[in-house]
Amino acid sequence: MLEKIEQLIKEVNALKAASAEELESLRLKYLSKKGAINDLMADFRNVPAEQKREVGQKLNELKVMAQDKINSLKEAFEAQKAVDEKPDLTRTAYPVELGSRHPLNIVKNEIIEIFSRLGFVLADGPEVEDDWHVFSAMNFAEDHPARDMQDTFFVEAHPDIILRTHTSSVQSRVMEVTQPPIRIICPGRVYRNEAISYRAHCFFHQVEALYVDKNVSFTDLKQVLLSFAQQMFGPDTKIRLRPSYFPFTEPSAEMDISCNICGGKGCAFCKGTGWVEILGCGMVHPNVLELNGINSKEYTGFALGMGIERITNLKYQVKDLRMFSENDVRFLKEFEAAN
Repeated sequence: MLEKIEQLIKEVNALKAASAEELESLRLKYLSKKGAINDLMADFRNVPAEQKREVGQKLNELKVMAQDKINSLKEAFEAQKAVDEKPDLTRTAYPVELGSRHPLNIVKNEIIEIFSRLGFVLADGPEVEDDWHVFSAMNFAEDHPARDMQDTFFVEAHPDIILRTHTSSVQSRVMEVTQPPIRIICPGRVYRNEAISYRAHCFFHQVEALYVDKNVSFTDLKQVLLSFAQQMFGPDTKIRLRPSYFPFTEPSAEMDISCNICGGKGCAFCKGTGWVEILGCGMVHPNVLELNGINSKEYTGFALGMGIERITNLKYQVKDLRMFSENDVRFLKEFEAAN
């Protein structure tokens, strides 16, 4: 018995632990009910009477030593943990609140999700573009007003390099390297040289969609538009198409939806008409297909485009476009529930 106690004393003196889990294992090994010291306590009754005093003292010494050793190792771990987790004195004393998605991102993601369910895939392109992809490949005439300095930001050292005025440049980049069927949606930021006011800005965000394949018709376009409007604004939403003009589509149209505020009855928001314009659309012009390497006699397609700010205004009735880019936390907090 004394030899076992002396052996355990040496083991306890040499105890080391690299982690809190390892320390707990050592505690269970020596101090638990099924541990080595408790086993010796159980065998103590078999010790001859003349040795009980000496053996008892050694057992108590072993037990106290083991408890002290385990406690000292535990304190060392806790002290190191306190050092590792010392407070960051550079942090603010106030709680750091979680942010929320920007309202434009909320609406953009919703639009992308709707079109993805219709089979459209995401496409992206550069914001700093060349004249070909922004204008020429999209059937803009050389003297088209959109090329004027009043509408377009040009890079002074490189007259053919501009900030894109629409995300149609992404459509061009996809068509020139991809043969139909093509079904893409192109969200992104665009730039126009306009005076900043509550209803206009020098940069804003668009989402455009393109579908090119054999036998694509205006009926296909109308059905996609109706499906989108009802998923975005509600199942009772009605649409109407009005003839319009865009260089890259023929025929072209602008789409209105029944006012989602008054239900089409007429109010101040829709100016009493019961309708609100939300996007432009049309069948892809044959010239655009040919300019981008697609046979217009074999393939047809439709395209549509909308301003994300416009859709966000309709959903949340934000009256001043400047609020989207001013990063006023009070304004952004209003959209926490929409995340």
